[in-house]
Amino acid sequence: MKEKIKPSIKAKPKLPDAPPANIEELRALLIDITRGQASRSLGTKARDAFGKILDVQDSTDLLSITTLSERIDTNPSTITRLAKALGYSGFGPFQKALLATRLQQPGSFYLNQAQSVISNADQPIKQRAAQLCHENQANIDYFVENFDTESFEAAVELIAQAPRVTIYGIRQFHSLAAFLTYGLRLIRTDVNILDANGLGVAEEIGAMHAGDVCIVASVAPYSSQVVFAAQVAHEQGLDVIAITDFASSPLISNAKASIFAPHRSSFISNSITSFFAVAECVINAVAATNSEQTEQALIDRQNLIKRLNIEDR
Repeated sequence: MKEKIKPSIKAKPKLPDAPPANIEELRALLIDITRGQASRSLGTKARDAFGKILDVQDSTDLLSITTLSERIDTNPSTITRLAKALGYSGFGPFQKALLATRLQQPGSFYLNQAQSVISNADQPIKQRAAQLCHENQANIDYFVENFDTESFEAAVELIAQAPRVTIYGIRQFHSLAAFLTYGLRLIRTDVNILDANGLGVAEEIGAMHAGDVCIVASVAPYSSQVVFAAQVAHEQGLDVIAITDFASSPLISNAKASIFAPHRSSFISNSITSFFAVAECVINAVAATNSEQTEQALIDRQNLIKRLNIEDR
């Protein structure tokens, strides 16, 4: 009687190791690869690039494959091949692992904003543009729907009646300060950007007097210099107007009037589109407080522009 041959049992194929989820796991993997204890192997060039990437201290260098390749002096293609050798489908998932731990740390606002851009990078460019524009529209709608008439009117009255107005914002809010200054100067002459000449915030605030207005603008994460300037201006007797995001903003405690606007969006930094809308509303409202003076000021400005041949029609 023939012995029955038992069918051979095929071993289940071993699934590849999952790629590291964060920079700590990436460091551990590099150590194992160097020791020859890892299931993956890398050539000398790839291992060198891997080590340099893990040593990158400035997280902003990780936000694109171009900046990263320049930072470690290699080609983007080398980084892409390294990512795939480590088990990732491409640079994107590798990048997320490199940023994962940093995005959870305090002070990682800009990296968190960048993550929203990274996660949508595979969407069509028109879709991404439309999303950001709709987010800005929603912020402006929210400002209108939650308009604080009393506080807004108080701010406008302070600006209209103040002997002098100075405006302070740094980094991207410096552009808002410049725009407000330009718009208000169409109506009245004594409006300036604080520390525009680099003379120092303390010196310029010290040259102002009680009854003058200091407009400060900042949103979370709040600029400590702007918060301190608001405090000093208040202590000097100036009327402080805060343009900010929340009632919990540190600018509020020293402000006589506050204007709030939301800025939630997928923009890589703080979105300030809604704040420019606020600025336009402020400028128009101040202009309307004395329509005859505004009309004459605009006529004088137009005549001066003609005399200087500034505009080419």
